[in-house]
Amino acid sequence: MAALCEAFTLCGLGPTGGVGLGSGLLALEPGADPDHVLLTDRGRTATLFKVSDQKPLGCWSVKHGQIITCPVVCNFETHEYIAVHDNKVLRIWKDKDVNLDKVFKATLSAEVYRIHSLPHAEPLVLFRGGGVRTLDVLLEAPQQEIENVISDELKTIFFLSLCKYKLEQQELSNPLCFTAYIKKQIITLLCLYSSNSVYKVLIPLQQNSEEEEQTLSKSLLLNLSISGSVLKGTSFVVLDKDHVAVLGSLAASECLTIWNTKFQTLQASKELPLGTSGQLWCYGEKFFFTHGKVLTVVIYKCETSSLAAAVGKLKDSQTSDLSSFVNWNTLGDEELLVSCQSQQSVALKSESKMMVILKPMPCTSELHGISHFQDASTAAVEDELRQLLSKAQRPDFQAAIGCVISALINRCKADPMFYPRNFLVQMIQKRELSYSLCPDLMAVALEKKDVHLLQICLQRFPDIPEEITYACLKVFLSISDDYLERTDVDLESVISYIDIEPNNKEVKTEVVENGFSTELEEDGCDVTGMKETHMMDSVEFCPVGPQKAALLNAVLHSAYSETFLLPHLKDLPAQQAVLFLRYLHYLYVKCSEKINTTLPGVLSPTISQIMDWMCLLLDAHFTVMVMLPEAKRLLSSMHKFVRAQVRFYSELNKIEGSLQELQRIKCQKDSQAYSIEVLELI
Repeated sequence: MAALCEAFTLCGLGPTGGVGLGSGLLALEPGADPDHVLLTDRGRTATLFKVSDQKPLGCWSVKHGQIITCPVVCNFETHEYIAVHDNKVLRIWKDKDVNLDKVFKATLSAEVYRIHSLPHAEPLVLFRGGGVRTLDVLLEAPQQEIENVISDELKTIFFLSLCKYKLEQQELSNPLCFTAYIKKQIITLLCLYSSNSVYKVLIPLQQNSEEEEQTLSKSLLLNLSISGSVLKGTSFVVLDKDHVAVLGSLAASECLTIWNTKFQTLQASKELPLGTSGQLWCYGEKFFFTHGKVLTVVIYKCETSSLAAAVGKLKDSQTSDLSSFVNWNTLGDEELLVSCQSQQSVALKSESKMMVILKPMPCTSELHGISHFQDASTAAVEDELRQLLSKAQRPDFQAAIGCVISALINRCKADPMFYPRNFLVQMIQKRELSYSLCPDLMAVALEKKDVHLLQICLQRFPDIPEEITYACLKVFLSISDDYLERTDVDLESVISYIDIEPNNKEVKTEVVENGFSTELEEDGCDVTGMKETHMMDSVEFCPVGPQKAALLNAVLHSAYSETFLLPHLKDLPAQQAVLFLRYLHYLYVKCSEKINTTLPGVLSPTISQIMDWMCLLLDAHFTVMVMLPEAKRLLSSMHKFVRAQVRFYSELNKIEGSLQELQRIKCQKDSQAYSIEVLELI
């Protein structure tokens, strides 16, 4: 899970900002102290800030007529600052220095594009022609010749091995920015494209040939879609192996978002009504971005996406297995034009001293050649696809399956008689797909009222928009139980706690374990242990059949955002809302009959899911519920039941101290012989 926490202003950016950032922010880099950041404006000034105090610690400027042309960085080994002005003039200074005219100066032979500095590593100087030098080697001979590795003719390369790659080119889509990291001798390059998608490219450090260009296959990592709307990303950063943050615009406003790439879900978002420059930086669990005329800092929290983290068993000593990230900020318009049209690209310097050159290439995939499926029968299509998918998987196999399913869905729209249901069900059950990979699949299933396919999607897709979740709920509530009895529905989530007779009446005999009685009185609750109940009250039997109950359970399991779901729930017809609330009440009573408040079975809803949906439904329809005569008794019964629970837990709290004392005495004294002890409860 991830969350956006407090936000505050670090400094102003206008002429009255007081830190010389009136000409705009060029970049932001970390300082030697984790609480320090270096701000470089698009003019003459660099400023060191202490983030926690929101105050500048130092400010340095070059002379009038000179311009800082790349971000100022900190040398973490020497705690010195490195700047380049007028493309070729290198300056190095310390905190105590005030006048940059009196600090170290070196004039280089080639224009500098960027200086990369990471902890425990020598800074790297990247030149506009693609050449790379470590800072210490460059300072030994500042006027040394720098090779132009991304030109048509490659010169001799200084201590670096050159390996050229081709990168697939997206139709009508250009790369906006890149992020890369190294793990287990493999470079992982993440690319944000103008098609509002993030792609992953794996680059092995072991080079096969120094002359031949190698083809890089890329896979779709994330589609930036929120409740059917597309987030137009402008920049992004990687937070850990499962989370990325994207700054972009949604509809008419800009927003900052955190996404889980493992489960393809939006984790957190924050609207930015004053607009941004499109730049985003992340250091020390803090986001930095311009918002209006100020530089804003937002603190975030990000937990590892794992079952261990979910149940609280993740060890505190666990550390990330990824090396430091190398980030390229948003490409400017001119740089983007050069990068895409001239087939030039950035150069990545890895620990093994390999130069990576990326070039676009046409998109090719054997799974894209499915045009002959447009006329084949459903059975023929399913057979051929099974044979195709049984082959060895490619790195982009999952994204290719999404393309195949999308192509099949397009034919389903054009040809109502074509519907390869068996293949679609098999793919969803056996593959880790998501809604974003095949967004039209559930829409077609809704149109055909394929409740089984919808049930599987709700159980397995982690990123279903709230609009689609609501549409599924409405369809499930509108279909009659008689029709559902003839439909294939998975009953694993209900079979263990709903006993249905042929006449749909429930008869049960069980122990009321936690002291609650379903026949609640105004004055209290029955705490006896054994009782036989029959269908005499609406709480005593399930208000829907087992098939509909299983479908509703799938809805309860679907992830959602209350902000986006609540407006849709208000459109639910009143009679369907009452029926759904009756079922939720039934589940709530069922859970409360058990000591651990857990329903048996596979994928059964939890007490938290039930209560959250009850609150949502009451928020959306409270006025209607109060006015409807058939809902009055239900609301009254819910009120009595909850009040009885509050009373019961209140009584338990009164004796909590005595029970803890008994437990302590039992642990201290272990009587071997027979004895009678009298304990006084105070």
